[in-house]
Amino acid sequence: APAMPAAGARCAGLRRRLPVLRWLPRYSLAWLRLDLMAGLTVGLTVVPQALAYAEVAGLPLQYGLYSSFMGCFVYCFLGTAKDVTLGPTAIMSLLVSSYAFHEPVYAILLTFLSGCIQLAMGLLHLGFLLDFISCPVIKGFTSAASITISFNQVKNILGLQGIPRQFFLQVYETLRRIGETRAGDAVLGLACLAVLAGLRAMKSRLPRAACMEPLAARLSYLIVWTSATARNALVVLFAGLVAYSFQVMGSQPLTLTGSIPQGLPAFRLPRFSMPAPNGTIPFRSMVEDMGVGLAVVPLMGLLETVAIAKAFASQNDYRIDPNQELLALGFANILGSFVSSYPITGSFGRTAVNAQSGVCTPAGGLVTGALVLLSLAYLTSLFYYIPKAALAAVIISAVVPMFDAGIFRMLWRVKRLDLVPLCVTFLLCFWEVQYGIVAGVLVSGILLLYSIARPPIKVSEGDVLLVQLGSSLHFPAMECLRDAVCSHALAASPPRSVVLDCCHISSIDYTVVVGLAELRQELRKHGLSLAFCSLQDPVLKVLLSADLEGFQHFPSREEAERCRGAELGGVGTAPFTSTESSLLPA
Repeated sequence: APAMPAAGARCAGLRRRLPVLRWLPRYSLAWLRLDLMAGLTVGLTVVPQALAYAEVAGLPLQYGLYSSFMGCFVYCFLGTAKDVTLGPTAIMSLLVSSYAFHEPVYAILLTFLSGCIQLAMGLLHLGFLLDFISCPVIKGFTSAASITISFNQVKNILGLQGIPRQFFLQVYETLRRIGETRAGDAVLGLACLAVLAGLRAMKSRLPRAACMEPLAARLSYLIVWTSATARNALVVLFAGLVAYSFQVMGSQPLTLTGSIPQGLPAFRLPRFSMPAPNGTIPFRSMVEDMGVGLAVVPLMGLLETVAIAKAFASQNDYRIDPNQELLALGFANILGSFVSSYPITGSFGRTAVNAQSGVCTPAGGLVTGALVLLSLAYLTSLFYYIPKAALAAVIISAVVPMFDAGIFRMLWRVKRLDLVPLCVTFLLCFWEVQYGIVAGVLVSGILLLYSIARPPIKVSEGDVLLVQLGSSLHFPAMECLRDAVCSHALAASPPRSVVLDCCHISSIDYTVVVGLAELRQELRKHGLSLAFCSLQDPVLKVLLSADLEGFQHFPSREEAERCRGAELGGVGTAPFTSTESSLLPA
């Protein structure tokens, strides 16, 4: 009999670590049909985006495709959200551009190390670390990234060459050389942007066809919805046909993507050193070069994935496990590094397409991954004719919605102090992405610590002073509490004893106990006493075990109120007392 519960616990643990076992036994033909359609739709979106995001990362375009299939396969087995798709994203591509120095070897090693860090964090259940990255920091980063990535593509829209990648130099050089704009690239790029914006608007306003409507109406809805959903693929296909037509006619006014190596990437370990003109760059030097990127990339990858998974989980009434998402992302990046992938994460745009396509399980990712592999095996020769202006339009169309202008107005109304980390992150990200993120997190941390160190304190005047903290009591706040109590108690005429209302205090540490003992001793020098009321059980146990001299406690605030006008401890419930202090010298 005892073996049965043990076996059940092992099965439950296996299902928790291998989420595919939760839905695979119930898989049906109806689910397969919907997963196939969703996987194909997402695949039509990911192929042009992958090519475009590789440009953002500063890598050869084939690396975008190399990064687009392994995450789909791994997440099918280890992911907890049916809608999420893993792959290259605009944010991650921007980070790779900053930390991989446009070198594929660095990018692949960064993928491997990021995966190892994410896997370790998942095994150690460190997903809670994301809670320390505040929403203003995230919004500041994504808004700055939207502007940075968009402007980085203006050079391709205008057909300019040799523009530096640093944002401020990029702005200066683009404006200085705007007279060199190639008319063909500009016209095609702007036309692609207009079509993408029109199809996006059409999809957002498209009324859903009811089952009772005529077949023609439902077919029309399906055609329009498919065209709007696969708009990136349609625009790239149209632009490629235009470029091919010009090539056939013997003139080419457009800047083309060029040759992309055909075939699947080799499955091999990432390289842990890199040849250089004056020798070899060893593993240690490569790690030092990536620096803070080894913290920023894994955390931002997890942040994107978990935020997207939570958003769609709440809409579809299921729960996700951040630590399991870490494991899935870690394995996806580690295995991805074996096929020359750069770091991947959850994609909000493709996840939205997946959900709107009616995906039922993560198996839709298998179809998406297979479509990417087919593209690598057979279609790369056709990618030669894709104009760079069309890929730039795809990128700009994808990242512009990330800019949230309303967040500034919202924070001004809700809490103006949150504008500080938002603006610090937003502005510094234009200089260097890592400085913006780190500075924003530090500023948020300082504001958080300040609120802990300076909690709101309410003092009620009377025959005794009733002091109530508006939040919990931690050791940085002890000096503030001591100053507030002494200034009110000793400044009163005559000086008054103090009752500390502890209803909001759930735990205290040794430093707080020492501070309370010092405060009580200081009041005692002036003939005053310090008592406590509304102590929660964990705090009461700590104070009793600390053996505070003259410790007095009233079970409730009302009991303490009744003691006003009389000696503390003289009326109401008999307080707990102790005769010696083990904290302070006599």
